[in-house]
Amino acid sequence: MHVAGRIEDYALIGDMQTAALVCRDGTVDWLCLPRFDSHAVFAGLLGTEEHGFWRLGPAFPPGSEPPAADRRRYRGDSLVLESEWDTPRGTVRVIDFMPPRDGAPQLVRIVEGVSGRVPMRSALRMRFSYGWVVPWVHRVDTRTVAVAGPDSVWLDTEVDTYGKDLTTYSDFTVAPGDRIAFTISWQPSHKEPPALPEPEAALEATEAFWREWVEHCTYHGPYRDAVVRSLITLKALTYAPTGGIVAAPTTSLPEEIGGVRNWDYRFTWLRDAAITLSSLLRTGYREEARAWREWLLRAVAGDPENLQIMYGIAGERELAEAELTWLPGYENSQPVRVGNGAAGQLQLDVYGEVTEALHLAHMTGLARNDYASVLQLKLISYLEDHWDEPDEGIWEVRGPRRHFVHSKVMAWVAVDRTVKLIESGDVDGPLERWRELRDAIHRDVCEKGYDAERNTFTQSYGSKELDASLLLIPQMGFLPPDDKRVIGTIEAIQRELSTEDGFVMRYPTAGEDAGVDGLEGDEGAFLACSFWLADDLAMIGRVDEARRLFEKLLALRNDLGLLAEEWDARNQRQVGNFPQAFSHVPLIDTALRLTASGAYGG
Repeated sequence: MHVAGRIEDYALIGDMQTAALVCRDGTVDWLCLPRFDSHAVFAGLLGTEEHGFWRLGPAFPPGSEPPAADRRRYRGDSLVLESEWDTPRGTVRVIDFMPPRDGAPQLVRIVEGVSGRVPMRSALRMRFSYGWVVPWVHRVDTRTVAVAGPDSVWLDTEVDTYGKDLTTYSDFTVAPGDRIAFTISWQPSHKEPPALPEPEAALEATEAFWREWVEHCTYHGPYRDAVVRSLITLKALTYAPTGGIVAAPTTSLPEEIGGVRNWDYRFTWLRDAAITLSSLLRTGYREEARAWREWLLRAVAGDPENLQIMYGIAGERELAEAELTWLPGYENSQPVRVGNGAAGQLQLDVYGEVTEALHLAHMTGLARNDYASVLQLKLISYLEDHWDEPDEGIWEVRGPRRHFVHSKVMAWVAVDRTVKLIESGDVDGPLERWRELRDAIHRDVCEKGYDAERNTFTQSYGSKELDASLLLIPQMGFLPPDDKRVIGTIEAIQRELSTEDGFVMRYPTAGEDAGVDGLEGDEGAFLACSFWLADDLAMIGRVDEARRLFEKLLALRNDLGLLAEEWDARNQRQVGNFPQAFSHVPLIDTALRLTASGAYGG
């Protein structure tokens, strides 16, 4: 009997339209078809085997747990996963991948005999609508198909299959040199069957795709392996048809085991996508930047006054939040949510992140798009009238709106980058008026968001609490790194928001402002904030300390180089949705900064 593993037990495979999570024991516990945000076919990650899974590995005695692989790795710089088991009867390898899509989405699993003769079993239980619907499974010639409503999933393999307990099984033995493939393909149920798969050709094409893509990386520093793995992960989270980037391919992996902080991250947050774009641009990936800019222009359309903080991966605006009551949740963390109610929030910092991304694209020579410049001017026109309003802020609090300092700083960034665009002569705009606006926002933050007594900026106007987003003040150029207020803020966050391990919490979830986010419970150290601290330490000259923190953060990655959203210091495990773009982006940025400063060991 398989139960969902720890979050760090999972590997990511994907085709840049959806993704699957594969556990150490060879079980696919999560897969949405045909898109990241579609209903899951395998939802065992958020429930039990009853909610869908696909296990492929050495046979094991009834009533016992399937054995974990002894080794696993990605094939070079690719998203092709290899898992190997050493059994009493020999060694076997399973190769898992999803070919970049040309037709039906596919998940391919190739079993390869290495030594001895190893008995194997495939157990495939498809459940549609997040484990709610049992499909009609039947044979069509040599193929097995599962159908429910609009969906059909086709299983192709050369070995015999049989049905038992609403599960499709295959039992077989592999010897050295044997290669036996299994492929599932999704197709709308009203259409003709998908083409027969060609697993070996698909494997070759998938490896070639990733090999060629990685060759464009311009970073060749000491942290190259970590940077490249993070870049591959970010590419895997990009929805190829539109250029939209999901924050993570999962929903409802908890920020606190057993808690309620469980959110659906399978959408495109403007903030996350903008910072992802920045990292891709800094490492040589201009095509992804161009595609995202085009996605942004389509999503915002002619309505920048109603800018949402997030959209669907094709630019959809309606992301209604609902709870899936039939799923018990990851390690009984409830509720399980789909959709995201935060889509309707006001988060003024988003204007800054989007403008910063457009500015960086312009500065790095991305071909000019006139409407992108027009959009930027329209965003600032809106911000001019609304920057001084309270909002829900970067952390999407579900408590009362506040005047969050980070939101005001990013409003300043939006105006500052647009002033520079006008100064460059590329667009026309009210230069003097917006220079004055920039100065007014700066004064407002320094007067109302700074606690002179403690020498630190605060989470919001009038609050005494801290917030790790304040670490972005020097990185955004709001104040220079050697400003005493910046140094004081960094040291205050280290003192008051750091765990014993030196990792950083986003903000207090208890104390004077308990309930600022309107939620019960606690959460882990936020990995992005911990990378931001390493960045800041390097910027203020404490480069050895920055490097030590960075390398401690690298050690939190799983054996495949993947990070979730947070780190649970008490239980020493990853928590939150996985893998998380908002963790891998600052990893790349900090590696670039430390490399530029020469702050690395060895």
